[in-house]
Amino acid sequence: MIAFQPLPDAQAGCALCTQAGGVPLWQDEAWRVIRAEDADFPAFYRVISRHHVAEFSALLAPERQRCMDLVCRIERVLIEQLRPSKINLAALGNMAPHLHWHVIARFDWDSHFPQAVWGPRQREVRPDALQRIGMALAELDACVVEALSAAG
Repeated sequence: MIAFQPLPDAQAGCALCTQAGGVPLWQDEAWRVIRAEDADFPAFYRVISRHHVAEFSALLAPERQRCMDLVCRIERVLIEQLRPSKINLAALGNMAPHLHWHVIARFDWDSHFPQAVWGPRQREVRPDALQRIGMALAELDACVVEALSAAG
């Protein structure tokens, strides 16, 4: 785990510039990865730009490629470790217009499946989602960090 440092080019009022936004796990000069703290979706990660930029198309081609490589590495870890029903990828930015990608392991038993995580709850989950994923978050986080660190 790493400590969050506010961005040097932080925009006033931008939560992703000034706050961790979850559990900080990994970063390089351009990107950082956190695990969102969401009891319904314990395997929910974000790849966040370390520069305030709103749109993916504002990045140069190598920056876009690097971002998608990181997203794919997290996706592979989630697939290999958790065997989810589906992985959701999203880069909405409506609430926080700061470029970030959501990488979320989804299960047919989760509270919102098949709806989006922001959609209506479909069911109560017992035992809770963290117990049902069958892996400690610290162990899953370590697998994510290992995969990202191997990206160079």
